[in-house]
Amino acid sequence: MSIIKSFSVGNGDMFYIKHNSDNFSIIDCNLEDENQEAIVDEIIQQKTGKQIVRFISTHPDQDHIQGLKYLDDKISIVNFYCVENSAMKTDETDDFKHYCKLRDSKYAFNVYKGCSRKWMNESDEQRGSSGINYLWPITSNVDYKEALKAVSEGNGFNNISTIFTYSLEDGIKVMWMGDIEHDFLEKIKDKIEWPEVDVLFAPHHGRESGKVSSDVLKALNPSLIIIGQAPSKYLDYYSGYNTITQNSAKDIVFDCSAGKAHVYVSNDSYSYDTSFLEDERVTNTDYGTYLGTLYTKKGN
Repeated sequence: MSIIKSFSVGNGDMFYIKHNSDNFSIIDCNLEDENQEAIVDEIIQQKTGKQIVRFISTHPDQDHIQGLKYLDDKISIVNFYCVENSAMKTDETDDFKHYCKLRDSKYAFNVYKGCSRKWMNESDEQRGSSGINYLWPITSNVDYKEALKAVSEGNGFNNISTIFTYSLEDGIKVMWMGDIEHDFLEKIKDKIEWPEVDVLFAPHHGRESGKVSSDVLKALNPSLIIIGQAPSKYLDYYSGYNTITQNSAKDIVFDCSAGKAHVYVSNDSYSYDTSFLEDERVTNTDYGTYLGTLYTKKGN
Protein backbone atom coordinates (compact mmCIF):
# COMPACT_ATOMS: atom_id res chain seq x y z
CA MET A 1 0.00 0.00 0.00
CA SER A 2 1.14 3.57 -0.66
CA ILE A 3 -0.37 7.01 -0.12
CA ILE A 4 -0.16 9.96 -2.53
CA LYS A 5 -1.36 13.32 -1.25
CA SER A 6 -1.77 16.55 -3.19
CA PHE A 7 -2.11 19.46 -0.79
CA SER A 8 -4.45 22.34 -1.50
CA VAL A 9 -1.94 25.18 -1.22
CA GLY A 10 -3.44 27.81 -3.46
CA ASN A 11 -1.48 28.93 -6.50
CA GLY A 12 1.31 26.41 -6.10
CA ASP A 13 2.10 22.73 -5.67
CA MET A 14 3.00 20.39 -2.83
CA PHE A 15 2.71 16.62 -2.64
CA TYR A 16 4.01 13.65 -0.73
CA ILE A 17 4.25 9.95 -1.46
CA LYS A 18 4.33 7.53 1.45
CA HIS A 19 5.81 4.58 -0.39
CA ASN A 20 5.14 0.92 0.26
CA SER A 21 8.89 0.61 0.82
CA ASP A 22 11.25 2.32 3.25
CA ASN A 23 10.89 5.59 1.28
CA PHE A 24 9.08 8.89 1.67
CA SER A 25 9.08 11.57 -1.06
CA ILE A 26 8.06 15.22 -0.88
CA ILE A 27 7.45 16.95 -4.21
CA ASP A 28 7.75 20.76 -4.25
CA CYS A 29 6.40 23.00 -1.50
CA ASN A 30 4.28 26.10 -1.24
CA LEU A 31 3.98 26.91 2.44
CA GLU A 32 2.51 30.07 3.91
CA ASP A 33 2.38 31.27 7.50
CA GLU A 34 -1.19 30.07 7.93
CA ASN A 35 -0.62 26.49 6.73
CA GLN A 36 3.06 25.65 7.17
CA GLU A 37 2.87 24.30 10.71
CA ALA A 38 -0.06 21.97 10.03
CA ILE A 39 1.34 20.66 6.74
CA VAL A 40 4.85 20.07 8.04
CA ASP A 41 3.51 18.41 11.20
CA GLU A 42 1.57 16.03 8.96
CA ILE A 43 4.67 15.29 6.89
CA ILE A 44 6.68 14.59 10.04
CA GLN A 45 3.99 12.21 11.23
CA GLN A 46 3.61 10.45 7.89
CA LYS A 47 7.35 9.95 7.33
CA THR A 48 7.85 8.37 10.74
CA GLY A 49 9.63 5.05 10.34
CA LYS A 50 10.88 5.81 6.82
CA GLN A 51 14.67 5.83 6.57
CA ILE A 52 14.93 7.36 3.09
CA VAL A 53 13.29 10.79 2.82
CA ARG A 54 13.80 12.88 -0.34
CA PHE A 55 12.67 16.27 -1.55
CA ILE A 56 11.97 16.45 -5.29
CA SER A 57 12.13 19.92 -6.80
CA THR A 58 10.48 20.12 -10.21
CA HIS A 59 11.82 23.67 -10.77
CA PRO A 60 12.65 26.75 -8.68
CA ASP A 61 9.66 29.03 -9.24
CA GLN A 62 8.60 30.62 -5.97
CA ASP A 63 5.23 28.82 -5.83
CA HIS A 64 7.14 25.49 -5.83
CA ILE A 65 9.78 26.41 -3.23
CA GLN A 66 7.85 28.74 -0.90
CA GLY A 67 8.65 27.64 2.66
CA LEU A 68 11.59 25.44 1.64
CA LYS A 69 13.81 26.87 4.37
CA TYR A 70 11.10 26.32 6.99
CA LEU A 71 10.65 22.72 5.79
CA ASP A 72 14.39 22.06 5.87
CA ASP A 73 14.70 23.55 9.35
CA LYS A 74 11.99 21.16 10.56
CA ILE A 75 12.97 17.90 8.82
CA SER A 76 16.62 18.34 7.69
CA ILE A 77 16.59 17.59 3.94
CA VAL A 78 19.50 15.25 3.13
CA ASN A 79 18.30 14.07 -0.31
CA PHE A 80 17.53 17.00 -2.61
CA TYR A 81 16.58 16.08 -6.19
CA CYS A 82 16.81 18.76 -8.86
CA VAL A 83 18.16 19.34 -12.34
CA GLU A 84 21.70 20.63 -12.58
CA ASN A 85 21.32 24.35 -13.16
CA SER A 86 22.68 27.80 -12.39
CA ALA A 87 19.36 29.59 -12.05
CA MET A 88 19.53 33.10 -10.66
CA LYS A 89 17.02 35.82 -9.85
CA THR A 90 17.52 39.56 -9.55
CA ASP A 91 15.11 39.61 -6.60
CA GLU A 92 16.12 36.60 -4.51
CA THR A 93 13.76 35.42 -1.78
CA ASP A 94 15.09 33.61 1.28
CA ASP A 95 13.59 30.40 -0.10
CA PHE A 96 15.27 30.80 -3.48
CA LYS A 97 18.58 31.38 -1.69
CA HIS A 98 17.91 28.20 0.28
CA TYR A 99 17.07 26.33 -2.94
CA CYS A 100 20.46 27.38 -4.33
CA LYS A 101 22.18 26.32 -1.10
CA LEU A 102 20.66 22.83 -1.32
CA ARG A 103 21.15 22.66 -5.11
CA ASP A 104 24.85 23.33 -4.73
CA SER A 105 25.37 21.17 -1.65
CA LYS A 106 26.52 17.60 -1.09
CA TYR A 107 22.86 16.69 -0.53
CA ALA A 108 21.89 17.37 -4.16
CA PHE A 109 21.23 14.62 -6.69
CA ASN A 110 20.95 15.88 -10.26
CA VAL A 111 18.16 14.18 -12.17
CA TYR A 112 17.84 13.47 -15.89
CA LYS A 113 16.15 11.00 -18.22
CA GLY A 114 16.94 7.44 -17.21
CA CYS A 115 18.93 8.31 -14.10
CA SER A 116 19.16 5.61 -11.44
CA ARG A 117 19.85 5.70 -7.73
CA LYS A 118 19.39 3.67 -4.61
CA TRP A 119 16.63 3.70 -3.51
CA MET A 120 14.87 5.93 -6.00
CA ASN A 121 14.44 3.18 -8.59
CA GLU A 122 16.96 0.57 -7.46
CA SER A 123 16.30 -2.04 -4.80
CA ASP A 124 18.72 -4.17 -2.83
CA GLU A 125 18.60 -6.63 0.03
CA GLN A 126 18.31 -3.73 2.47
CA ARG A 127 15.18 -2.02 1.09
CA GLY A 128 12.94 -1.64 -1.94
CA SER A 129 12.89 1.25 -4.36
CA SER A 130 10.51 4.20 -4.44
CA GLY A 131 9.32 3.49 -8.00
CA ILE A 132 10.31 6.94 -9.30
CA ASN A 133 11.62 7.23 -12.86
CA TYR A 134 12.60 10.31 -14.87
CA LEU A 135 11.58 10.80 -18.50
CA TRP A 136 12.94 14.35 -18.83
CA PRO A 137 15.25 16.27 -19.07
CA ILE A 138 17.53 15.00 -21.79
CA THR A 139 20.52 17.15 -20.89
CA SER A 140 22.00 17.06 -24.40
CA ASN A 141 18.83 18.40 -26.00
CA VAL A 142 19.30 21.78 -27.70
CA ASP A 143 16.00 23.24 -26.52
CA TYR A 144 16.71 22.16 -22.96
CA LYS A 145 20.15 23.78 -23.11
CA GLU A 146 18.44 27.01 -24.20
CA ALA A 147 16.08 26.71 -21.22
CA LEU A 148 19.05 26.29 -18.87
CA LYS A 149 20.69 29.36 -20.39
CA ALA A 150 17.51 31.36 -19.85
CA VAL A 151 17.30 30.50 -16.14
CA SER A 152 20.96 31.41 -15.69
CA GLU A 153 19.89 34.86 -16.90
CA GLY A 154 16.89 34.95 -14.56
CA ASN A 155 14.14 33.93 -16.99
CA GLY A 156 11.87 31.02 -17.93
CA PHE A 157 12.04 28.82 -14.84
CA ASN A 158 9.02 26.74 -15.89
CA ASN A 159 10.83 25.11 -18.78
CA ILE A 160 13.50 23.39 -16.73
CA SER A 161 10.68 21.40 -15.10
CA THR A 162 11.28 17.69 -14.79
CA ILE A 163 8.92 14.98 -16.03
CA PHE A 164 8.78 11.82 -13.94
CA THR A 165 6.49 8.99 -12.90
CA TYR A 166 5.77 7.12 -9.72
CA SER A 167 4.69 3.50 -10.13
CA LEU A 168 3.42 1.03 -7.56
CA GLU A 169 4.08 -2.57 -8.53
CA ASP A 170 0.85 -4.03 -9.98
CA GLY A 171 -0.82 -0.72 -9.21
CA ILE A 172 -1.05 2.98 -9.96
CA LYS A 173 1.21 4.97 -12.27
CA VAL A 174 1.22 8.75 -11.81
CA MET A 175 2.99 11.49 -13.79
CA TRP A 176 4.21 14.93 -12.72
CA MET A 177 5.38 17.57 -15.22
CA GLY A 178 6.00 20.59 -12.99
CA ASP A 179 5.07 23.83 -14.73
CA ILE A 180 6.38 22.93 -18.18
CA GLU A 181 4.74 25.20 -20.73
CA HIS A 182 2.78 24.11 -23.79
CA ASP A 183 5.02 25.79 -26.36
CA PHE A 184 8.15 24.22 -24.87
CA LEU A 185 6.51 20.81 -24.56
CA GLU A 186 5.61 20.97 -28.24
CA LYS A 187 9.30 21.38 -29.08
CA ILE A 188 10.44 18.34 -27.08
CA LYS A 189 7.48 15.95 -27.07
CA ASP A 190 8.90 13.70 -29.80
CA LYS A 191 12.05 13.17 -27.72
CA ILE A 192 10.09 11.61 -24.85
CA GLU A 193 8.78 8.06 -24.62
CA TRP A 194 5.31 8.57 -23.21
CA PRO A 195 3.98 5.67 -21.10
CA GLU A 196 0.33 5.07 -20.32
CA VAL A 197 -0.53 6.46 -16.89
CA ASP A 198 -3.45 6.25 -14.53
CA VAL A 199 -3.21 9.79 -13.15
CA LEU A 200 -1.70 12.91 -14.68
CA PHE A 201 -1.15 16.03 -12.61
CA ALA A 202 -1.74 18.65 -15.31
CA PRO A 203 1.33 20.86 -15.79
CA HIS A 204 1.30 24.50 -14.73
CA HIS A 205 -1.59 23.88 -12.35
CA GLY A 206 -3.90 23.07 -15.26
CA ARG A 207 -3.42 26.43 -16.97
CA GLU A 208 -4.02 26.75 -20.70
CA SER A 209 -0.39 27.87 -20.95
CA GLY A 210 0.62 24.38 -19.83
CA LYS A 211 -1.93 22.49 -21.90
CA VAL A 212 -0.79 18.99 -22.85
CA SER A 213 -1.46 18.47 -26.57
CA SER A 214 -3.87 15.85 -27.84
CA ASP A 215 -1.21 13.54 -29.28
CA VAL A 216 0.68 13.38 -25.97
CA LEU A 217 -2.58 12.82 -24.10
CA LYS A 218 -3.46 10.02 -26.51
CA ALA A 219 -0.16 8.30 -25.69
CA LEU A 220 -0.53 8.86 -21.94
CA ASN A 221 -4.18 7.78 -22.00
CA PRO A 222 -4.75 8.99 -18.42
CA SER A 223 -7.73 7.60 -16.54
CA LEU A 224 -7.81 10.81 -14.47
CA ILE A 225 -6.32 14.29 -14.82
CA ILE A 226 -5.89 16.47 -11.74
CA ILE A 227 -6.32 20.16 -12.53
CA GLY A 228 -4.54 22.43 -10.07
CA GLN A 229 -5.42 25.64 -8.31
CA ALA A 230 -4.77 28.37 -10.82
CA PRO A 231 -7.54 31.00 -11.12
CA SER A 232 -10.48 29.50 -13.03
CA LYS A 233 -10.19 31.95 -15.94
CA TYR A 234 -6.75 30.54 -16.79
CA LEU A 235 -7.63 26.83 -16.58
CA ASP A 236 -8.04 24.29 -19.34
CA TYR A 237 -10.53 21.68 -18.16
CA TYR A 238 -9.33 18.89 -20.50
CA SER A 239 -12.67 18.19 -22.15
CA GLY A 240 -13.20 14.51 -22.89
CA TYR A 241 -11.12 13.32 -19.92
CA ASN A 242 -12.06 12.44 -16.37
CA THR A 243 -10.90 15.24 -14.09
CA ILE A 244 -10.80 16.42 -10.50
CA THR A 245 -10.29 20.15 -10.03
CA GLN A 246 -8.37 21.01 -6.89
CA ASN A 247 -9.94 24.47 -6.66
CA SER A 248 -13.13 22.65 -5.66
CA ALA A 249 -11.88 19.36 -4.22
CA LYS A 250 -9.10 20.86 -2.00
CA ASP A 251 -6.70 18.20 -0.64
CA ILE A 252 -6.68 15.01 -2.73
CA VAL A 253 -5.49 11.63 -1.45
CA PHE A 254 -4.92 8.36 -3.32
CA ASP A 255 -4.79 5.29 -1.08
CA CYS A 256 -3.07 2.86 -3.45
CA SER A 257 -2.88 -0.92 -3.48
CA ALA A 258 -2.57 -3.60 -6.16
CA GLY A 259 -4.91 -2.81 -9.04
CA LYS A 260 -6.70 0.17 -7.53
CA ALA A 261 -6.60 3.42 -5.60
CA HIS A 262 -9.25 4.79 -3.26
CA VAL A 263 -9.72 8.51 -3.93
CA TYR A 264 -10.50 11.05 -1.20
CA VAL A 265 -10.92 14.84 -1.07
CA SER A 266 -11.01 17.18 1.90
CA ASN A 267 -14.04 19.14 0.65
CA ASP A 268 -16.99 17.09 1.89
CA SER A 269 -19.36 18.95 -0.46
CA TYR A 270 -17.38 18.22 -3.65
CA SER A 271 -20.05 17.14 -6.12
CA TYR A 272 -18.55 16.88 -9.60
CA ASP A 273 -19.04 13.87 -11.86
CA THR A 274 -17.25 10.86 -10.36
CA SER A 275 -19.03 8.19 -12.38
CA PHE A 276 -15.68 7.00 -13.72
CA LEU A 277 -14.86 5.75 -10.20
CA GLU A 278 -16.16 2.52 -8.73
CA ASP A 279 -18.01 2.60 -5.42
CA GLU A 280 -16.40 0.12 -3.06
CA ARG A 281 -18.30 1.57 -0.12
CA VAL A 282 -15.16 2.46 1.78
CA THR A 283 -15.95 3.72 5.26
CA ASN A 284 -12.47 4.82 6.33
CA THR A 285 -12.59 8.62 6.34
CA ASP A 286 -9.11 9.25 7.77
CA TYR A 287 -8.13 10.83 4.45
CA GLY A 288 -11.27 12.90 3.89
CA THR A 289 -14.45 12.24 1.91
CA TYR A 290 -14.34 9.07 -0.16
CA LEU A 291 -15.16 9.79 -3.82
CA GLY A 292 -14.72 6.29 -5.21
CA THR A 293 -12.08 3.84 -6.35
CA LEU A 294 -9.96 4.15 -9.47
CA TYR A 295 -9.11 0.80 -11.03
CA THR A 296 -5.62 0.96 -12.49
CA LYS A 297 -4.29 -0.21 -15.83
CA LYS A 298 -2.70 -3.62 -16.23
CA GLY A 299 1.06 -3.85 -16.51
CA ASN A 300 2.03 -0.84 -14.38
